[in-house]
Amino acid sequence: MAAQRVRDVPISSESIRLGQFLKYAGMIDSGADAKGVIVDGLVRVNDAVETRRGRQLRHGDTVQLGDQTARVTGSPA
Repeated sequence: MAAQRVRDVPISSESIRLGQFLKYAGMIDSGADAKGVIVDGLVRVNDAVETRRGRQLRHGDTVQLGDQTARVTGSPA
């Protein structure tokens, strides 16, 4: 099995809520979609299932949904 590619997604603040990040990173299409996949236990944060849409993500956190993985990074200098 090939290693999964992790895509870096820069944010301009110190943190971002999980639901917002999923949409911002292009992993889902809408906030309603975010709520559904999170409540259904389909989202993992740092390799643990996360069911809180308001979970605060910080730089270095990784989010996985299906075959997509994104890492929260700081904005480019």
